[in-house]
Amino acid sequence: MNNNVRFPFRFFLITFIWSWIIWTPLILASFRIIPVSDKLLSILTIPVIMIGVYGPLAGALFALHKEKGKGSSKKYLRSFLDFRLGWKVVILPIFIFGGSSFIAWFSPELFGEERLPMLLPSVWLFVPYLLIMILLGGGQEEFGWRGYALPILESKFGIWFANIILGIIHAFWHLPLWFITGSSQSYMNFGGFIFLMVGYSFILSWIRKISGNKPFSGLYSHGLANAFIPFMPTLIMQKNVPQPHFWIWVILTLLIGILITVFRKKSMTQ
Repeated sequence: MNNNVRFPFRFFLITFIWSWIIWTPLILASFRIIPVSDKLLSILTIPVIMIGVYGPLAGALFALHKEKGKGSSKKYLRSFLDFRLGWKVVILPIFIFGGSSFIAWFSPELFGEERLPMLLPSVWLFVPYLLIMILLGGGQEEFGWRGYALPILESKFGIWFANIILGIIHAFWHLPLWFITGSSQSYMNFGGFIFLMVGYSFILSWIRKISGNKPFSGLYSHGLANAFIPFMPTLIMQKNVPQPHFWIWVILTLLIGILITVFRKKSMTQ
């Protein structure tokens, strides 16, 4: 840990401002504060949310420009074009995120719960859907979270506290989505979502490490995790109903992240 490392306030400030300002009109429309028809709101929700998701990228580019000046942003973005991740980084996240999703999706059947139907029209659409998730559906968040903020936080606080801090901040950055009609988050328990984000942070930190600190590993892994969500759904899209699949998913993800970090710390001390 290095106490001389500055906390990335600029990054978090711009990230939240960008995303929350863009998402605010959807919240106002959802609460009927501004007049928008349900049909128009349903059309606008996904693309507007996607634009807001580029907040972490905006935060990273702003912080880099302030810290390192002209040219730093181009160099930073070029670092994401190194796709030589290694077979472990390609394969292990499939088992981790696919395995946890499968357990959460399937295991409630053993206790009488119904299986939630796949939301993709065909299994053959998984790969193109994965590409969409990497670039538009969550993977792009990693331009900021793990690409910029994580190395700074781990240098300042160490692996444990850095990923807990980042996971909690990451969860609260999503908070406006709970107030937008039709968003998947509006059906989730926020406390459970914090578990999920902290678990993701531990896992993605480790994946970045074994990739040789290749920034694209975050985009790939986060996009993959999100791609499994409609493939093996763990969320009942109804409010005020039990969510056994969801709770298995988020707790299992957190436990996997903790176990990975325990073994990672042990290997670092040997």
